[in-house]
Amino acid sequence: MSREHNSPDLLSEFLRYLVNHEQAEDQSLPSLADLSQELGVGIAALREQLEVARALGLVEVRPRIGIRRKAYSFLPAVRQSLAYALALDKTHFQAFADLRKHIEMTYWHEAVQKLTAEDRSALNNVIRRAWEKLRGTPAQIPHAEHRELHLMIYRRLENPFVTGLLEAYWEAYEAVGLNVYADYHYLEEVWGYHQKMVEAICNQDYEAGYHALLEHTDLITQRPPSAT
Repeated sequence: MSREHNSPDLLSEFLRYLVNHEQAEDQSLPSLADLSQELGVGIAALREQLEVARALGLVEVRPRIGIRRKAYSFLPAVRQSLAYALALDKTHFQAFADLRKHIEMTYWHEAVQKLTAEDRSALNNVIRRAWEKLRGTPAQIPHAEHRELHLMIYRRLENPFVTGLLEAYWEAYEAVGLNVYADYHYLEEVWGYHQKMVEAICNQDYEAGYHALLEHTDLITQRPPSAT
């Protein structure tokens, strides 16, 4: 199905084609040769535009399947730029972490009020798994649970830009090695705050949860130096 949009001039011919044609995600787009004829653009130029679209996560290309659009996600674009920034200077992570902190604080009340009973149960399960890891023998770092907990709290916002930025934060968190940070007392303190946040959500005491979130996000700047 074709539809007309007033696309900004900064869109390439290929991206403009994606905007104006609504193939389902399980339907292949025309070949580059066919698109070249339809759009009046050379195949070499279209191939370059296709690679940009792939890097942005807008399409995928597979053998024998061809080109298919993907559901929109802000993450791939942020991932590329953030990875480059961290390669230039890892201290950029602190600036991005500050952005993430303000995003979570700003959207906290809206996000937690949208959570369902199933979501609250799932959050409690994450807390339980995290404590089992921390108190196990040997103790394990509950990084997967840390990421899952925070992203789950904001999952119902249905805002692809908030989601993309928060997901990018956790990828950067891993890239700078914070997922292997192993000071046990620090991790206990972190998960104590997580438990307070989830208990407040379950009790619908969203303001108490907000204050626990605020204190928790300050911990990253207060953590003791790694033994390594």
